[in-house]
Amino acid sequence: MAKRVFFFFITIFFVNSVIGQTISETFPPFNIKTVTFTQSTNNVIPVFRLGEQFQLSFDDLFGTEEDYYYTIEQYNYNWTPTVLSKNQYLNGTDNQRIQDYENSFNTLQIYSHYRLNFPNNYSQITKSGNYLVSIFNSNRELVFTKKFIVYEDIVDVEMQVKRARNVADNKYKHNLDFSIKSNQILFQNPVQNVKVILLQNGKWDNAIVNVKPQYTIGNDLIFKYDKETQFFAGNEYLYFDNKEIRVATNTIARVDSNSGLYNSHLYTDTARKYKSYTFYPDVNGNFRVRNLTAQNNEVEADYSWVYFTLFAIDSPANSNIYVTGMFNNNILSPENKMDYNADKGIFEKAILIKQGFTNYNYTILDSQNNISDKDAIDGNFYETENQYTAIVYYRQNGELYDRVIGKGDANSVNITN
Repeated sequence: MAKRVFFFFITIFFVNSVIGQTISETFPPFNIKTVTFTQSTNNVIPVFRLGEQFQLSFDDLFGTEEDYYYTIEQYNYNWTPTVLSKNQYLNGTDNQRIQDYENSFNTLQIYSHYRLNFPNNYSQITKSGNYLVSIFNSNRELVFTKKFIVYEDIVDVEMQVKRARNVADNKYKHNLDFSIKSNQILFQNPVQNVKVILLQNGKWDNAIVNVKPQYTIGNDLIFKYDKETQFFAGNEYLYFDNKEIRVATNTIARVDSNSGLYNSHLYTDTARKYKSYTFYPDVNGNFRVRNLTAQNNEVEADYSWVYFTLFAIDSPANSNIYVTGMFNNNILSPENKMDYNADKGIFEKAILIKQGFTNYNYTILDSQNNISDKDAIDGNFYETENQYTAIVYYRQNGELYDRVIGKGDANSVNITN
């Protein structure tokens, strides 16, 4: 009897531990490139309205037409596993082979390009929420995972980007004011049941989470915080464009093919934190695959080694600096970490990237290996144009999962005091 009781409690402890674990994305291996969510061939932040079409695509540089399979799982707002069974949020079945793929054409770097459409003939998501799509190979080994969000469009989110109210920060930060209104939901205990996540340019590494309503007016939820909804503004993204992969441009100093692939050597970037703000259009970290002479960019765009160099005089040689953007999903991995060249006094890194127009920036970590937005290589300027997204979660009394009931968008080009 004692053994049974002990086993029961151990089982309960194990189940609770699993349920309480926060999920993180699994980064793809070196051969998997250009992992992105798209709509109408455009790369997008993966926040989709329930029922609308979207696509996950990626390239396998082995080019062997490997069989890949996918699964879909739902999570709570804080990325802990939901208690719902799969048939409660998925119509049909997952664990299916990805059947839409084709090989590259007229490229030096061979690859197989895969497309996974949602919804598809096998799987249709029926509930809003946080989701994780997992990709497995033919041996059922996990290759990589990607987060995405599905929302119901049943609340209005009115957002404004304002300068920080604190005088010491108003040159460096953006503050978000917003309200949530609905004619379809009568909010129950909104301070407890409503949660908001704020994203800057679709990035999760500096997301502001678990934002609660500051006060309510009837059924309207008001968020007018001074500090809790502030982001460091950063600077405009840098870019290069090698849609004509053999040609030098205003951002590409020279091109060679010494490695068997084309090598694009960018001009050396200089840290901009001590310079004045200069506006030039960017796409907020996004990228667009493009080959100027191709008809189908998905399989006719080639890969090239892109050589980044950075002169940052006040960054020690042992600084942890990464080249980041949507092109590599802002992953802080050794593949994207810059090395210090003592002879030249610069940081440098070569990264294999699919050709086209690409935004990028430099991300630096502090001594605790946390992203240091305050000490950003290119500084923080309130004039910077950023795209902000608010994702609204609601779990009314008695519900078993966190619904995503709406999202709001705002751009700092319309910033006010």
